[in-house]
Amino acid sequence: MSRLSQLSINEATGVTADLFNAIKKAAGRVPNAYAGIGTHSPGALRGALEGDAILAKSSLEKADVEAIKLAVSELAGCGYCAAAHTVVGKMAGLKQEETQQIRAGEATDNAKRDALVRFVREVSSTRGTVDEHTLNAVREAGYTDAQVVDTLYAMSVINFTNLFNRVNDTTLDFPALA
Repeated sequence: MSRLSQLSINEATGVTADLFNAIKKAAGRVPNAYAGIGTHSPGALRGALEGDAILAKSSLEKADVEAIKLAVSELAGCGYCAAAHTVVGKMAGLKQEETQQIRAGEATDNAKRDALVRFVREVSSTRGTVDEHTLNAVREAGYTDAQVVDTLYAMSVINFTNLFNRVNDTTLDFPALA
């Protein structure tokens, strides 16, 4: 059960109600993570949504964005985000097996995306300046410097929801991971 209080979607007022209505219109419902964030900080929820809107227009394919979010969420130990982005990843074109392989850090049938996931895992799991070889490997796989920057931004966007869900222990409202 979630640790932080959470408004019922119908109890929200003002900016929070507007954000919840926009999410419900776009997604059909308001996921528990967004409801929890919006209950306490409409500004943070707006920022998270704007981050996703920026990523939707970024230089990265939707499946790459979801692969990034899956890899980061798995490394962070955020079961909520890993489950959510498994669902969203499939909507973006990833196969169920690929989502499992990405979460496990295993190779898929997409060598280019595998290089991206290795890059993300390396950046997420190390401290200090990233080794030049790590950057060169993702470039050699075919990613541009703009895509590297968009990758780092995607990592920052998912880190916020990972942190929120880990602190909140957000009640899962997506299919549980197998």
